[in-house]
Amino acid sequence: MQAILEVKNVYKIYKMYSNNFHRLKEIFFKKSYHKEFIANKDISFDLFEGETLGIIGVNGAGKSTILKIIAGVIEPSSGTIIRRGRVTALLELGTGFNDQMSGRENVFLNGTLIGMSQKECAEKLEDIIAFSELGVYIDEPIMTYSSGMKMRLAFSIAIFSNPQVLIVDEALSVGDAYFQQKCTQALKERKEQNMSIIYVSHDLNSLKVLCDRVILLNAGQIIDIGNAEDVINHYNYLIAKLNESDHNISDKNSYKDSFGTFDVEIQSVSIQGKESRSNIISAGEMASLELEIFSKIDIEDMTVGIMIRDKYGQDIFGTNSYYMDQSIDFKRNRHYKCSFSMPLNIGVGKYSITAAVHTKENHIEHCSHWIDNAASFEIAGCKGNMFVGLCKLEPKIAFKEIEND
Repeated sequence: MQAILEVKNVYKIYKMYSNNFHRLKEIFFKKSYHKEFIANKDISFDLFEGETLGIIGVNGAGKSTILKIIAGVIEPSSGTIIRRGRVTALLELGTGFNDQMSGRENVFLNGTLIGMSQKECAEKLEDIIAFSELGVYIDEPIMTYSSGMKMRLAFSIAIFSNPQVLIVDEALSVGDAYFQQKCTQALKERKEQNMSIIYVSHDLNSLKVLCDRVILLNAGQIIDIGNAEDVINHYNYLIAKLNESDHNISDKNSYKDSFGTFDVEIQSVSIQGKESRSNIISAGEMASLELEIFSKIDIEDMTVGIMIRDKYGQDIFGTNSYYMDQSIDFKRNRHYKCSFSMPLNIGVGKYSITAAVHTKENHIEHCSHWIDNAASFEIAGCKGNMFVGLCKLEPKIAFKEIEND
C-alpha cells in the first residue's frame, strides 16, 4: 500500500545569534557566531490513505515545525517530503486571511492560497458559508470576527477544499463545544471518504476517538509511534518524568504502564460488585474499587486517584482524594487500603482502571506511582430500568395532558 505522504529523515536546524551584529560578522568573516537549535531531528513516518495520524508532545517538542514543513510553509534543513496530492493545513488562526476583507471575499483568497481554483471556490461558496454558520457576518470584515468565528470559516474552507491530506493543529480548541462536535463529525466523514488527516491536539480523548496511530515527539525527535492509548500512556509517563524535580521517575516495564518515584507504591487494584461479588457487574450496581498501597517514606498531604476508561481508551470517569477534599498521609513501611465505593451507572461494555498516587490535583509536580490497566471489569446487563448509551442518569418522567383554553 503506497503512502499518500512520506516524511524521510527530516531535520530542521535554526541558527541562533545573540544579536544582529554577530549575524553580520558571520557573513563577512566566514566564521561561525551562532549556536544551532535542532527543532526536528531525523523525523521519518508514512501517512496512508484514509488514515488519521495524531501528533503529541510537550511544548517545544517540534510539533508545529514538522507540520509547517509538511505543509510547505518552511523548508527542511535536510530530508525529503513526498506529497501525493493536495495538502491543506489549519495551523495558526488567521493565516491566509485579509482582515480588511469580508468573510465571503476571504473564501476566495484563502481558498486560492490552499490550492483551490476560483471556479472551485465559487462552486463551494454556499456550502462553506452554510457549514460555518456565520450567517450575515459572512459579509463583515474579518477584523470584526472573534477567534471562534475565524476558526469556523478557516475549517469550513479547508474541509470543502477536499484535500488528500488535511493538517489540523489545535485549531478546534478555540471553537465552542457545538462546533467542535460538528468539526469532529466532519473529520470522521471525510476519513470514511479516504481523506488522510494529521491531527495535533492537547485533548487526549479526541486523539483516542479520531486517530489510527499517534506519534510522540520529544526534543524534536520521535520517541514513540503506535496505537493511541499506548502512546498517550507513554506521554503521561513523559510528563511526570520531565516535571519531577529530582528526575528520579522510573518505569517498571517497557510499555510505561507503571511509572513514578515508587516512594509510595500501588501494589494491587481490584474492583467487585456488591451483589455479583466479581468484576462482572450490572449497570447501576454498587461496586467497591480498592487500592492496596505500601509507603516507603513518611509523607503528608498526598492524593490517591482513579480513572475508568472504556475499551477505546477514552476517559469515562475520574476522581481523587484531592477533588473530594480528603487529605491522605503515609507513614514509612506501612500498608494501606484505599476504597472508592460508588454505583457503576455506566453502559454495557469492558473497562479498565488507571490508578495513581501523587501530590495535589494531578501527577505533574510529583508522581509517586501511576499505573495504567491496573485492573479491568465488565458491565453486563442492567440493574433496574434498561437504557442505551454511556451513562445511566436515572431520570423521572412526568407526563400529563394539557387542557385546551
